[in-house]
Amino acid sequence: MTLKIIATGGTFDKHYDELAGKLGFAASHLPEVLKRARLTLPVALEANKLMDSLDMTDADRQEILQSCQQAAEKAIVIIHGTDTMRETAEVLGAARLDKAIVFTGAMIPYEIANSDALFNLGFACGVAQLLPAGVYVAMNGQVFTWDNVQKNRTAGVFIANPL
Repeated sequence: MTLKIIATGGTFDKHYDELAGKLGFAASHLPEVLKRARLTLPVALEANKLMDSLDMTDADRQEILQSCQQAAEKAIVIIHGTDTMRETAEVLGAARLDKAIVFTGAMIPYEIANSDALFNLGFACGVAQLLPAGVYVAMNGQVFTWDNVQKNRTAGVFIANPL
């Protein structure tokens, strides 16, 4: 089994620019993160546009869908910004692909102390291999279906939709 990981940016992949004093994008952290994670299964890494998910358009979401449709792999992890992760997951969920597609991200950038990025990625990679075909969000040690998840901005975690 080969695992496909698609990097789209989000907080997970942001870099701190000391001179400007702000977060932005440079090269993806994922090659370094994957070395640290010590995954033993083969990984096909695809760097899609690295962007803040608030800047993502419908066309960007269609590109992510096309990457998933064209992937030979049956297990896919998508690194995505948390602000619009649910919206992109909805596009993929509606497509009903015969693959386990797991979205994950981070509330704190990978390169910042106490980041949740490494844990969330490892967790997503594990569950992507075990879940049946469908679209999921894996954050903070929990798995949600794409149509039963929301970001709780106050608590900084993902939760199931309230009844």
